[in-house]
Amino acid sequence: MSLKLASRAFSDGQPIPVKYTCDGEGVSPPLSWTDAPHATKSLALIMDDPDAPMGLFTHWLLYDVPTNVTELNEGLPPTETLPNGARQGRNGFRKIGYGGPCPPSGTHRYFFHLYALDTDMRLPSGAARQTLEAALKGHVLEQTELMGTYQRRK
Repeated sequence: MSLKLASRAFSDGQPIPVKYTCDGEGVSPPLSWTDAPHATKSLALIMDDPDAPMGLFTHWLLYDVPTNVTELNEGLPPTETLPNGARQGRNGFRKIGYGGPCPPSGTHRYFFHLYALDTDMRLPSGAARQTLEAALKGHVLEQTELMGTYQRRK
């Protein structure tokens, strides 16, 4: 068994629908995962764009996702804590929650990195990426990713 991440909105390596971008509603896409290791205590998700002009750009930070959660519905609210108890960090737009793809030019790749962890992060809501990455060190049991692309229609 190995951790798998998928979306019913797009397949790995395929375009992310406009609905989930700055050109559409800008809502988070539905995501689901399977086969987290039995020792998993929580999950974390980082969505980023490595093709951004200024370097790696963070679109979403989600952590302390309970192990009984195996999917995220479309359109999660931009709140510090979700109804399922998961916490959201501050993205590259300096906002809490999901920030949809909005590349200035060309086609960009967007990676959803999912981490199965041997601990709860216990970080405050609104954490920065660097804080989350530091907390992940030494606690990742398994990780996987889903990649979608997007190019703006101008």
